[in-house]
Amino acid sequence: MHSFARSALGALALAALIATPGAAQTYPSKPVTLIVPLAAGTGMDALARLYAEPLGQALGKPVVVENRPGAGLMLGTQAIAQAAPDGHTVGISTASPLAVSPVLYKKLNYDPAKDFVPIYLYVKSPFVLIVNPDLPAKTVPELIQYAKASANPLPYSTPGVGVMQHLSMEFMAQRYGLKLTHVPYRNTGQSVTDIAAGHVQLGFAEAGASLPLIREGKVRALAVSSLTRLPTLPDVLPFSEAAGAPDFEAVSWHVLFAPGGTPKEIVDRLHGEMKRIMSTPEMKKRAADIGLLPIDSPSVDEIRRYITAEQDKWGSLVRKLGLEGTQ
Repeated sequence: MHSFARSALGALALAALIATPGAAQTYPSKPVTLIVPLAAGTGMDALARLYAEPLGQALGKPVVVENRPGAGLMLGTQAIAQAAPDGHTVGISTASPLAVSPVLYKKLNYDPAKDFVPIYLYVKSPFVLIVNPDLPAKTVPELIQYAKASANPLPYSTPGVGVMQHLSMEFMAQRYGLKLTHVPYRNTGQSVTDIAAGHVQLGFAEAGASLPLIREGKVRALAVSSLTRLPTLPDVLPFSEAAGAPDFEAVSWHVLFAPGGTPKEIVDRLHGEMKRIMSTPEMKKRAADIGLLPIDSPSVDEIRRYITAEQDKWGSLVRKLGLEGTQ
């Protein structure tokens, strides 16, 4: 009797497994859309297209990149949040829409805490502290000393109020009590070329935008804002090392997300596939070549903790600068 009962229970369990396969077993059932919140041709877009193909091969369905630029990356980020949580729509977001915008803007059409589940943190996007070559400061300590001694606040450029370059400069200014004046521009290119032209003295600039001017000697690179050196600028010290501030890091980051509520087995599968793809020397070199810092992603839970820490860090700075709810 007991033997019969065990057999019957075993048969029922097997039937249940066959009738209700796990989400990961039937996933994906159609092409996967990868939302990029910036225009085609950007570094983020170029890297996404590089890993989309091998990811599609691994999944057995195409991964189609869809550009949704606009509203300071918030348009694309919102599209990820509003997609069906079935793994067939994923997307990239960064520090700006997830750690800065929630405090900077009066209203968001997504909830950073509830509407996303992180899949893979694959690069950090550091900035390069550049100065006009006529500025006498040739090191970070010399710049700090020069700024403190200057009769007038040094003007610095960024691509706009509340962007990561702006907050990175203010992060440095607050840390060292520097007198600086923010000069916001409408785009990255102009904000960088005006440092070379001497209209403004310095700024934290995207590596990709500043590299040509650094190599031509039109601007001087003093430090990078990441905790490690940039492969494309191996001779430029991290700010943390140059200034003797081990905890100083001011970077953006690229995280692949799924909509909140996406089944854990799908997230885990995507995490594993991305780890395999992004760990290859070729992908790391491709990321480094466009001025990004490739990293080995922590676990999904650790990514969550990192993003929470970034939200606390940048949100508190936005409030300190009196920018809360100004956009």
